[in-house]
Amino acid sequence: MLHSIPARQKLLVMIAVMSGLFLFALDQTIIAAALTKIVEDFNSFSSLGFIVTAYLLASTVTVPIAGKLSDLLGRRPVLLAGVIVFTIGSLLSGISQNIGELIAFRALQGFGGGIIIANAFTIVGDLFSPRERGKWQGIFGAVFGLASVVGPLLGGFLTDEHMLFGYTTDWRWTFFINVPVGVFSAIVIAKYCPNIKHEKKPVIDYSGAAALTVALSTLVLAVDNTETVFKFLVDRGVGIGLIQASLYILAALSTALFVFIESRAAQPIIPLNFFKNRNFTTIIIAALLFGAAFLGSILYLTQFNQQVFEADATTAGLMLLPMIGGLTLTSAIIGQLVSRTGKYKSFIVGGFSVAAIGVFALSSLGPDSSYIQEAIIMVFIGIGLGSGMPILNLAVQNEFEQKDLGVATASNQLFRNLGSTIGTALFSGILTVGVTSSIVTVQDGAYVQAVKQSPSASQRLPEELDANAVLQLNSQRATISDQAVSSINKSPLSPQAKDRKISEFKQDQNEFSAVVIGAFTASLHKIFFAASGLMAIAAVVILLFLRERELRDGSSPGLSE
Repeated sequence: MLHSIPARQKLLVMIAVMSGLFLFALDQTIIAAALTKIVEDFNSFSSLGFIVTAYLLASTVTVPIAGKLSDLLGRRPVLLAGVIVFTIGSLLSGISQNIGELIAFRALQGFGGGIIIANAFTIVGDLFSPRERGKWQGIFGAVFGLASVVGPLLGGFLTDEHMLFGYTTDWRWTFFINVPVGVFSAIVIAKYCPNIKHEKKPVIDYSGAAALTVALSTLVLAVDNTETVFKFLVDRGVGIGLIQASLYILAALSTALFVFIESRAAQPIIPLNFFKNRNFTTIIIAALLFGAAFLGSILYLTQFNQQVFEADATTAGLMLLPMIGGLTLTSAIIGQLVSRTGKYKSFIVGGFSVAAIGVFALSSLGPDSSYIQEAIIMVFIGIGLGSGMPILNLAVQNEFEQKDLGVATASNQLFRNLGSTIGTALFSGILTVGVTSSIVTVQDGAYVQAVKQSPSASQRLPEELDANAVLQLNSQRATISDQAVSSINKSPLSPQAKDRKISEFKQDQNEFSAVVIGAFTASLHKIFFAASGLMAIAAVVILLFLRERELRDGSSPGLSE
């Protein structure tokens, strides 16, 4: 352990690592605002899901493998490789000339991002004793939360074409912005980050890595964008249910093979004896549940602001500032308290409980709600997230010796990422089903027919109306209304006829919006109920099964039982 290296060197390393962590967290959300423009430019709406899935799949698969490699080969070269790969992937994504290139380079970004997230939190364990880690984990939690909110805000700003450094921004800037930060991070890590490895002759578990890759890949593909990824099979008459069932079976078989291989491996990717540690198992279960609930409260609240308050992507991000303010401030304060008291269980339980109550309160929001009501609720959610979220890594690191910090921390991140993947897919299904129920009412309505007949209809609506098209049409109602009014005013109709036609159009649009927002809000309430329940269960799991251990001062050995 390198707790005694100069404080200045520690600070420089932490700044570099936090910049890398910010890149990873930012890229998960910044791309959301640019997706529509990307697929419009490449005229490839069917590939929208691939852009997200390629990154998600690559990063999820990489996390546990990168965590183990950093324990074997050293933290510095692995983390540096991750930052370099991510930066190159970002640059190549920004200069992509077709959708195929973009998907491939997004996967490259994902590999780099997985390496970064696997090692960023582990570096804290390398440089600081358990009693000192609390304040840094709190700061890291604030960075992660800040990126989750800044992503949609910055993505919307860049995609909406603004002047920056004398250039007009577009969706490509959502990738280019990573490059200077990545270069800075790589230089500082290469110069100042200490190298820690624990095996003179590391034995890499290639077969275990392969089995784990297949298991995670098939699981992610089974729950996320399955129909899009396997469209070539669906078009040939293969049912989506059969495809998903096959993927789940393959995931189960690969997992069984992985367990078999790990039980015999000299240096397993995830040592199976970790699961004999009650606290480790408890923490990863809580991370899985919390991961599923966390993105639900962020992503879908942003959609609520766009659909109900008619906010554009930039404004929708700004509207989340009360949450990020509560999260950032609380993360820093709780981190300090944990470092001073050596206690962490009560903060996790209390934080998860407050967050669960706050997310449940989101179900009170409706079309007639004020933003003040939403802002107050968001403050409490931020306080809850800031109290509980950053401390999980601290708790899991306290269970193991220094030589196992990389794989232990990466395992916690892996299960949190899996929870986010599965939870987002399930919540998306709830939303899609709810909004789809409104299509029967609106698809033959006067408003939809008017939009289909407009010159830009091909850019707004697919041939067959679906939930995404309905929501997109509703979120663009202000722009569509302005275009329709302008078109009517240019027509040769009499002033009275123009006024009547404009009035009819706006009435039809309001009726369409009322139906869609009603179905959308009802679906969101179900999502918030589910997310709140998952957070509450995570709090109960920690309360009942986590045995709080004293945070070590760095001189005592780690625990593994």
